[in-house]
Amino acid sequence: MGLQETLKALADPTRREILNLLKSGRMSAGEITEHFPVTAASISRHLSVLKDADLVRDKREGKFIYYEINTSVLEETLLWMTDLMGE
Repeated sequence: MGLQETLKALADPTRREILNLLKSGRMSAGEITEHFPVTAASISRHLSVLKDADLVRDKREGKFIYYEINTSVLEETLLWMTDLMGE
């Protein structure tokens, strides 16, 4: 995925909070939804945007889908920003 998709995904505060939750480890969509005052469908859409930007990965286990953060994309974005700053 490109930088534009990554920045678009990171622009939303709910998606940033989802990434914060996933810092501590993988979670199911239901576990993520419990932390927000929005519908499960809304969280599913946010997860889809994060997945399309390759910021999260998912893995099905039985009837559950677990999400985990993909730090490599964040590292690439951080390197680009650091280079942009001239550091």
